Amino acid sequence: MNSLIGTYECKVDAKGRLMLPAALKKQLSPVLQNGFVIKRAVFQPCLELYPMAEWEALMQNVNKLNRFKKKNNDFIRRFTAGVKVVEVDATGRLLVPKDLVVFADISKEIVVSAAINIVEIWDKDKYEQAIDDATGDFADLAEDVMGQDDEHGIS
Repeated sequence: MNSLIGTYECKVDAKGRLMLPAALKKQLSPVLQNGFVIKRAVFQPCLELYPMAEWEALMQNVNKLNRFKKKNNDFIRRFTAGVKVVEVDATGRLLVPKDLVVFADISKEIVVSAAINIVEIWDKDKYEQAIDDATGDFADLAEDVMGQDDEHGIS
């Protein structure tokens, strides 16, 4: 799958359903029929939507962890807490499970944001706050992450 692109403001209905933006749905069209996994994000109060193939690739790495090490076992339990399989219906809607709506404090206004190979689902206010919080040190972060001459050839 190619990298996903775009950030979209959407609404969630009272049942927790969101209509995937047409541009994002088009990008996801090759993988729509395979379903998705939705989970809590590790570092932010948002949700992550993984196309099934991306989830399975990630799980291959997680499955290599030695489960006889407590920290690995604890990580697996926490990382997979609340994980659900979800599908996009014929009209392009995705049902966000109630417990995950509560975790991400999702209200009516949300932001759906492409994050390379997954999609983040945010409450709109929390998304704007996270972007504002990161603005001050983004230049330093960009230099630390992308400014290194390393084996990946990024310079």
